[in-house]
Amino acid sequence: MLNSKPTSNSLFSSKSTIFTLTILSILSLVSSKSTIEPCSNSDSCNAMLGYTLYTDLKVSEVAALFGIDPIALLTANSIDISYPDVENHILPSQLFLRIPISCSCVDGIRKSVSTHYKTRPSDSLSSIADSIYGGLVSADQLREANSITDTAVLDVGQNLVVPLPCTCFNNTDNSLPAIYLSYVVQPADTLPGIAARYRNTITDLMNVNAMGSTAIFPGDILSVPLSACASNFPTTASDYGLIVPNGSYAISASHCVQCSCGPGSRNLYCMPASLAVSCSSMQCRGSNLMLGNSTIQQTSAGCNVTSCNYDGFSNGTILTTLSTSLQPRCPGPQQFPAVFPPPTTATRDSIYAPASAPAPSPSHSRGARVPGSTGAALPPLGSFPGSGPAASTAGIATSGCSSVNPFAALQFTIALCVFLVCLGARQGF
Repeated sequence: MLNSKPTSNSLFSSKSTIFTLTILSILSLVSSKSTIEPCSNSDSCNAMLGYTLYTDLKVSEVAALFGIDPIALLTANSIDISYPDVENHILPSQLFLRIPISCSCVDGIRKSVSTHYKTRPSDSLSSIADSIYGGLVSADQLREANSITDTAVLDVGQNLVVPLPCTCFNNTDNSLPAIYLSYVVQPADTLPGIAARYRNTITDLMNVNAMGSTAIFPGDILSVPLSACASNFPTTASDYGLIVPNGSYAISASHCVQCSCGPGSRNLYCMPASLAVSCSSMQCRGSNLMLGNSTIQQTSAGCNVTSCNYDGFSNGTILTTLSTSLQPRCPGPQQFPAVFPPPTTATRDSIYAPASAPAPSPSHSRGARVPGSTGAALPPLGSFPGSGPAASTAGIATSGCSSVNPFAALQFTIALCVFLVCLGARQGF
């Protein structure tokens, strides 16, 4: 068989093949990953987004950006709602916030579709996705959700649906109450660091997100379980399914009731809110006890505890139930989460979600306080609550988003340039 030199066409074909394979291998590193939860019913759950402010914004502006109640935003981040004109307080750029959202089942997967955005003159799909919403959504997802054919032209004032990532997983983690936070991985993040920050384990995060290794990349969106206190309200209640992350609180019943999940607690505690609003009766039927009150009687058999508990909000009525139990020992004082004045600076500890607040102590401490109290010492501003114990969740898929990770894109550009230079040098270009 005669030996023959490769023709210019075969050289070109080989170089084209190598070029194509190289491009494909590099592009495989560019797409960010996001954990998805398949679903088949029409129910919804409470979930959270981890969001970093792209600029200074008022509390009301952040709430409007996600279509939520400003009070819900404040309570989710343990910010004092009694602070004067708190809804107009300006939050600093780069501050990390937890955004409470409703997570629905849409087209067979969990996502939130209640957020809408009105476009401005300088907007593009990429700037809306990457800057304004901090990578929680991609430009392609915005295009698909709004059936946009020409991405180069956005009408000013156009109302866009913003599909946001979320997961429910039955609001449990290892059979314990949990609420899930969608967290966008930052350049300095590692999986062990995220696990430690939210008081989880690496194994738990890997199981929840169906990860084969601990490798994560900027722009990836992880589902992070936060330890929580769950309600057991009837399905007829408008706040059915209420769940509050450990170390924080929530306002319900048209701003009439405040429910909290104390540090290290699994028991939801509800009481009248401090907001000055018109509310229905909060007294338990057949008792002199008001919502959140209890009586304790020590006996030789143990401790008799009678409590007036919140049971949801239905048809404009605050539902209460009277419960009586015999406990081995009498309970101590109710432990409340810390609340803080609205932050004015974004310190390193207040960016990318600090850890949980510790239990209160008897003395005053640097401005934080317990709601409705006058003397509990609490952690300093910036220690927003994090998460609880780790566990595992099965049946979760991880898929590649269509968004382009800017950090990976930079790596792609550099690698592509190096490849072309080397190819040109070897072929005499």
